[in-house]
Amino acid sequence: MKKIPVAVIFLLMLCPFYFLSAQYQDWRNVTIGAFPIYTNGYCDQPYVVILPGGKWLCVFTTGEGAEGTGGQHIVSTLSEDHGRTWTKPVKIEKPGSESASWAMPYVTSFGRVYVFYDYNGDKIHTLREQKNIREDMLGWYCYRYSDDEGKTWSRRYRLDVRKTNVDYANDWKGKVQILWGIGKPVDVDQGMMFAFSKIRHYLLDDSEGWYFRCDNINTEKDVSRLRFVMLPDGDNGVKNSAYGPVNSEQNLFQLNNGSLYCMHRTISGYPLESYSFDGGKSWTLPLPPRYETGIALKTPRACPRIWKCKNGKYLFWYHNHSGKTFADRNPVWISGGIEKDGKIYWGQPEILLYEPDINVRMSYPDLIEQDGKYWITETNKENARCHEIPVSFMEMLWKQFDICEKTTSGLCFSYGEALLFPGNLSMEGERIVNFEKGVTFDFCLELSSPASAQILFKMSSRCGRKNIIMQTGLYGDIELIIDDGEKQSKWNSDPGLISVYGKHHVTVTIDNGPKIIQFVVDGNVCNGNNSRQYGWGRFVSDITDFELGQLLITKLKADNIRPGGKLLRLDIYNRPLLNTEIIGIHRYYKSK
Repeated sequence: MKKIPVAVIFLLMLCPFYFLSAQYQDWRNVTIGAFPIYTNGYCDQPYVVILPGGKWLCVFTTGEGAEGTGGQHIVSTLSEDHGRTWTKPVKIEKPGSESASWAMPYVTSFGRVYVFYDYNGDKIHTLREQKNIREDMLGWYCYRYSDDEGKTWSRRYRLDVRKTNVDYANDWKGKVQILWGIGKPVDVDQGMMFAFSKIRHYLLDDSEGWYFRCDNINTEKDVSRLRFVMLPDGDNGVKNSAYGPVNSEQNLFQLNNGSLYCMHRTISGYPLESYSFDGGKSWTLPLPPRYETGIALKTPRACPRIWKCKNGKYLFWYHNHSGKTFADRNPVWISGGIEKDGKIYWGQPEILLYEPDINVRMSYPDLIEQDGKYWITETNKENARCHEIPVSFMEMLWKQFDICEKTTSGLCFSYGEALLFPGNLSMEGERIVNFEKGVTFDFCLELSSPASAQILFKMSSRCGRKNIIMQTGLYGDIELIIDDGEKQSKWNSDPGLISVYGKHHVTVTIDNGPKIIQFVVDGNVCNGNNSRQYGWGRFVSDITDFELGQLLITKLKADNIRPGGKLLRLDIYNRPLLNTEIIGIHRYYKSK
């Protein structure tokens, strides 16, 4: 038998760590595993319907230049392999002087595909002294249809958009309407319904929600006999001016009990939800949706997309911070929703997708559900892409409402109170723990002093150059410090959550994919609440080659009455836990 060279043996010893690094692929990273749909100077709202034979038909808005620069038109493309490849786009409306935009597809029970969209049929290109104005939200609401899987499209038809107060007060005094829609038409009873926004002031200011409903679209093939009704009744659309002048990008679904539910965006830092109990004729006053915990969800001026899944449960795409502008649409967060007593209760957020470049935005998504699997489409305004989402991840979103278990996947070190005395703790021998994915610290503590900078623990690398420090903050919070020897990153839990003399369960995840730090305190995911825009923070320090050296537990401060506080439990995972897993751990210990 031949001897194996020492160099080869050395390389084989390194192989497990090499392949662990080389093979780690984060499916949430949109640059990994994404299937391109189309790329152009402008590419937006890639929305998909599943045809009777199982093929996917995607429609989107595109143009050679940037958004709103002219030549904007709508196209369709077909996929026969679950979004991996797409046919050459077919022009539903050809590019020209008048823009056609924001196509929303709907497939009927007999296989016809309708597309509803904006069209500058009034040929408006000026406003007072302004010439060559952006005109992709001016004019008509139109539709076309295809009976041959998008190969050809019918002539253009126009919907009768009833003029209301917002139109008569606009820049053209009602002679021209300003409107657009996002999302897709949805099944409502035996018919179809879609939402759109009307605007008072050019281009996007002072908006409100409206709806078209057609109850015979799934049975009537003669287009002239389709019965479209514009809702709500009256001259005022759905809005809540208390949250600012922008109430737009409405999208909706029908609840299991028959009621209607709508979500839309504002510039207040919060999306708004509303209900209709009479088929869309009237709506409740829109208010911020809330997590099951009672905390209001946050999102900036971005598409707040909602879906109803085949299992009768719900999903919400948003950005989990209270910005007031179009910025910061990266990463994307998602919540699962369930229906109880005629209302939607939203689960706490999970990171769905992210761009490595934090300046790149993504939005206007769609959900495809077929054969028990899930896909998401999205766009950064130039590249429309499709991503398969693990079924286990989706199911975890809805599991959050009941989960009560401690996960052991990735658990590297676990210390009970008896071991958490001041001093250096053994890191259990010489085994190497890889933190390429990130790290989670899950611990329980009890403080007896409100003083800041009380170090709870300090984890150091073998070389001593890299350190992760957990300590008390200034405002009833916990602070994390990551120091890699060159750069330092810090983030705190939301203020006021860590009271003195009480036990608190704190979990901190350092997610090395999107480079995000999250705190979960007593089962509540920090979202900044009313005190700050973000509940999560970004970090720049490098922890990918962090080899554990020692864990230092320090003595917490005492006062004249009580002894110092203490750590009661500490678990360290070599991956960022999902917030759902953390909530399950919290319920597990709370039930003991």
